[in-house]
Parts: sequence; structure tokens; C-alpha cells
Amino acid sequence: MKNAGGAAAWLAPRIRGETMTVAEAIKTGIVFEKKVHATYVAAAKRAEDPIAQKVFATLAEEEQGHINYLESRLSEWRTDGRLGGEKLRTVLPAAERVREGVKRLRAQVAQRKGSHAAELESLRQALAAEEETSAFYLQMVRDLPPEGQELFARFLEIEDGHAAVVQAEIDSVNQMGFWFDLKEFDLELA
Repeated sequence: MKNAGGAAAWLAPRIRGETMTVAEAIKTGIVFEKKVHATYVAAAKRAEDPIAQKVFATLAEEEQGHINYLESRLSEWRTDGRLGGEKLRTVLPAAERVREGVKRLRAQVAQRKGSHAAELESLRQALAAEEETSAFYLQMVRDLPPEGQELFARFLEIEDGHAAVVQAEIDSVNQMGFWFDLKEFDLELA
């Protein structure tokens, strides 16, 4: 795949009735992860609220971990023709856990007002990038042979958790005027 620059690149083979190979899917996944990573790095630099900076930096670190993981799986695929190795881990909670945490926190937290227009725009960009990445991973789960499906199913689960965190932050800032610190979701390794 010569141009794996986004949605158009991964849709093109489907339009022609072709399915990506596992290697092509991993390479495209790396492109998506790099895009999401860059979104979070830029957002962390623009953010003024210290908690916003921390949230964006944590998400950027998580995405860098995804890039590293996919690069190691690609190397493994090229060398062995199979995918094994370590399980992809995350420091962020699953989507349902985020939603439960938001409900609990709303009942406990007093409002702290602030202007977060630039940070909200960064969150919206991040949510769009997460949703685009999740759409790609969902399609790979549907299209690839079993070894590729397993790899991308885990990524889909984690990216859905990321989208839930970003959406919770958008809702919190819009409705209550403050950021949730990620630790407020009672994080454990998922």
C-alpha cells in the first residue's frame, strides 16, 4: 500500500473488492495510531488546564505504546508469518468503566468553572481521530483471517475505551466546567 494516509487509503482496496493482507492492515494501523498520537501531543501542548495536559499526555503515551506494539507485531509477522507475543495492555479503563465512573463522580464533585474552548476543540479532534481509527479496526476484525482479527479486536476494545474517556471529558467540561483527572476513574490495568 503506497499511501496509507488515512481513511481513503484503507477504503480503496474494499472499493475494488480486495481485502487487505495482515501486513497491510498492521502498517495502516500504525498510520492511524501515529495520527491519533500526534493529535494528543499537540493537544497537550495547547492545553492550559494542568489536568487537561495530564489527560492528553497520558493518551499520547498510550498511543505511542500502540505504535510500538504494532511495529513489533509487524516485525514478528514478517519474520515468522504469525502473530503471537505479548498481549496489548492499557492503563486506561474500558468504556463501560469510564461511564460508571462519570456517573459516580457527577454525584460527588462540585463545579469548578473555567474557559476551555481550545481544549474542547482538541477533545473534538481527538474523538474524531479515535472514531476513525476504531472504524478501521472494526473493518479489519471483519475482513482479516483469524490471526489478524484477534490483534485488531483488542485494539478496537482499547480504542473504544479511549473514545469513552475523551467523550467523558467533553461532557464534563461542557456540562460541569471542569476536567476529570484520569485517576478519578479508579484505574487498573484493563
